[in-house]
Amino acid sequence: MKKLGFLAIGRPTFDVEFAEEQTRTALANLSSSAAVVGVPALLMDTDAGREAARALANEDCDSVVVFQATFADSTLVAAIGEEVTSPLILWAIPETRSGGRLRLNSLCGINLAGYYLTRAGVDYAWVYGPADDSSVLDKTVRKGSSRASHPQPVPARPTENAPQLATMKIGVLGTRPDGFEPCDFETSELSERFGVGVDQLELSDWFSASETATDSAVDQIRLETTAAMTGVEDVDQHELGRSLRLYTGLSELADQRGWSGLATRCWPECFTEYGGAACAGNSMMTSSGIPGTCEADVYGTLTALLLRELSDDPPFVADLIDIDPTTNTAVFWHCGQAPRELAGSPPKAALHSNRKKPLLNEFALKPGVITLTRISQSNNTLSLVVGRAEMLDAPLPFSGTAGVARLESDVRVSLDTIMENGLEHHYGIGYGDHLERLLDFAAHHDLPVTRL
Repeated sequence: MKKLGFLAIGRPTFDVEFAEEQTRTALANLSSSAAVVGVPALLMDTDAGREAARALANEDCDSVVVFQATFADSTLVAAIGEEVTSPLILWAIPETRSGGRLRLNSLCGINLAGYYLTRAGVDYAWVYGPADDSSVLDKTVRKGSSRASHPQPVPARPTENAPQLATMKIGVLGTRPDGFEPCDFETSELSERFGVGVDQLELSDWFSASETATDSAVDQIRLETTAAMTGVEDVDQHELGRSLRLYTGLSELADQRGWSGLATRCWPECFTEYGGAACAGNSMMTSSGIPGTCEADVYGTLTALLLRELSDDPPFVADLIDIDPTTNTAVFWHCGQAPRELAGSPPKAALHSNRKKPLLNEFALKPGVITLTRISQSNNTLSLVVGRAEMLDAPLPFSGTAGVARLESDVRVSLDTIMENGLEHHYGIGYGDHLERLLDFAAHHDLPVTRL
């Protein structure tokens, strides 16, 4: 009988009760066919993860299963990987597309973990299946054994039609959250490879700029927002005002400093220190032609700028949070910052699902052909990730801004490509088929291409 280590990780901002229920189910499932050792409790901080992993180090396990009970940044997986010598299996579980809160965001968790482990040179396997699936470990995929695609050089091709990013400037507000390595960047690399500048400020600069707007200016934005979406009058009006001020601060700084795009550290400080959500502000900035992304993801903003040059519609940078092999569909989601031009259902005002403050957009993404892309730093190498899909006319799968897409390729192969290459957890979405011009861009900048 196999001997498996078992560690479940999560964060308290998600549905902890549901995560604990899923953890118990997964542990009982594994215990029915293997000798399982480990900690049945949900590990939520680095010290606890390191201590639990250290206890497993002497158990001579065939593998250590890291059960992604909820989304968690990479610090927990990094601590576990530093302590155990047995091969790691990252296990994510699907969620029902209920139209309600994204309770776990488990798939995005192993996506982020895979990015860190790949760049750190740590081997791992992955599996995606329900906690009660008795055959789940039979579906485990290990690096080097999948049908995944890998970066390939672009054949020589004319590049005069390649979109240009040179002379653009990205405003960065704050630093990326701990455990979000995909959001790292080197200013010199952006300048030398793409001709793009970076202008980094502190969050306090943003908050100070947000205070300069007059009450009448904020009230005018409130009226415009109320006319554009339902439910604005139902949210806490003081917190709404704080959120709208965050938008005015972004707009003022972008105008003063000549920013082409924004990468903002949105949480936790916008909620805990300023008292509002940055989501609607990023959305409105994107609608105005200055794409805004969260988690200070500079390369996410760079990707959005690239898509802005290609599509008539504004771009959206989102997480991949669910795949369904039976329908060959995937869900792309973010809290609520997709621009309203992409709405396929009537936009309504919403609260952040974890932080419970406004203002977020809530709607299903409109149907149409989309191009998925990312200027990637995975595996310590610059490349371009590209794929085509169709956003379906489907109900909102989870609260926030989200859409159900049918990928051109098999979603299982796409997931293998993501995990095999350790790709980032943020994907740029541009409406329309822009594959050829993206390949021109890759050729112009000597970027190998990974087909998603």
